[in-house]
Amino acid sequence: MSRCLRLTCLTLIGLCLVSASFATAQTVKPTATATKPAAQATQPARSADATPSVPALDAMHEVILPMWHDAWPTKNYKALASMLPDVEKHLAAISKAELPGILREKNPQWFAGLSDLNKAGADYKAAVASGKNEDLLKAAEALHMQYEKLVRVIKPVLPELDDFHGTLYVLYHTQIDPLVLAKVTASVETLKVKMAALHKATLPDRLKAKADVFAAQRDRLAKSLTALSGTLAGKDEAKIREALELMHAEYQKLEKVFE
Repeated sequence: MSRCLRLTCLTLIGLCLVSASFATAQTVKPTATATKPAAQATQPARSADATPSVPALDAMHEVILPMWHDAWPTKNYKALASMLPDVEKHLAAISKAELPGILREKNPQWFAGLSDLNKAGADYKAAVASGKNEDLLKAAEALHMQYEKLVRVIKPVLPELDDFHGTLYVLYHTQIDPLVLAKVTASVETLKVKMAALHKATLPDRLKAKADVFAAQRDRLAKSLTALSGTLAGKDEAKIREALELMHAEYQKLEKVFE
């Protein structure tokens, strides 16, 4: 076979191999990427009325944070004075805010704290106008303190307690007037799970002195939840309502441990 003919044959063989490889690449499905484990089912998001939050109060942290952690410790009087417009803007928004339904029982504490916060804001404005640096430092400290106090009015002491209340609020305010047994039963089962988490919760250090009182009242709440669960099988609406009222009262007593 001539040298030219051999080269031609080799070229044709090479082209065939390339074509075959390309065809295989087109027909073979790519290997599936590792799939992520299925996410655990999540609970439905709370409605705004069942969420213990005041967005306007949260927003004020945007000015409180740099005031307290940057300007105040470094005695940056110019920066403190420049924050006055933002302080007044946030105070005006907070004053117009309404508590969500889940916090309706905290209205007295909220308005008392709001009054103190607005007073601190007025003192802050007066200190800026006076140009007295020491007064401005004191006013900034007082404003921060009153802001934190108002936050604590609505901020749950324990995430587990807040989680329990979220379900209890829906049960107590939307499922018993009229009483919808299927929904009440589902909520009670959810509360049992959340009660188990509440039993495992530990108080922050600042509240350790109340640990025994908290534990005793938590046990009473658990007992009332068990009693409520026991009434559901009988489908006696009067007994269910009575047991629910008792559990709701025991929950309120648990909240009051921290007041």
